[in-house]
Amino acid sequence: MIPDDTAVDSFTELVKELEPRLRRALSAAFGLEVGREATADALAYGWEHWDQLRAMENPAGYLYKVGRTSGRRLGRRPAVFPRVDSQQWPWVEPALPGAVRSLSERQRTVVVLLHCFAWTHAEVSELLQIARGSVQRHEARALRRLRAALGVTRDA
Repeated sequence: MIPDDTAVDSFTELVKELEPRLRRALSAAFGLEVGREATADALAYGWEHWDQLRAMENPAGYLYKVGRTSGRRLGRRPAVFPRVDSQQWPWVEPALPGAVRSLSERQRTVVVLLHCFAWTHAEVSELLQIARGSVQRHEARALRRLRAALGVTRDA
């Protein structure tokens, strides 16, 4: 069946709105390469199932779950984050990428979205389809683990 122009236009608008957020969230969970592939898979799935997707209350959350499934399938290897290069990046604690990598997928996703991409707790809650309180708990646990891994006290 050939889609009509209205379906193409409405899906194109959804992609323009959701793709950057979805890519960032999946990259936070799985690393850059797998995050991009998982995003592409989720959007392809969304197009194939556009009739059902457009009727959903939270299509972003649904596509995120599709992307997570794809990312887990694709990402049987550890998440790859860019290496810290002192010539191109602002100073970053050298142990930070490893500490972030050691977090659970959910904790890593929450912390990166909140603290790297400046998402709100409400935005993370909506995309991950979890309660705001759960977002706050994942954030608190992740920050506690990061502080411990980096030897940072809360007062510092």
